[in-house]
Amino acid sequence: MRRVTPLRGGTVQDHVALAEIELCGELIIAASAAKDRLSLESIDEVLRVAEARTESAGPPS
Repeated sequence: MRRVTPLRGGTVQDHVALAEIELCGELIIAASAAKDRLSLESIDEVLRVAEARTESAGPPS
């Protein structure tokens, strides 16, 4: 049996994975509250796609 020593005192945080889990949870909540299937626009709104596009584009020139 191989033993693995925990890194950094046993706590490792992956901020990207935590953000993905949070968005997934928000999407599940939105889907469970919807009467019908979520539209692509609704999914984009829940996942804040427009905000991400604005942030990645940077300030206007």
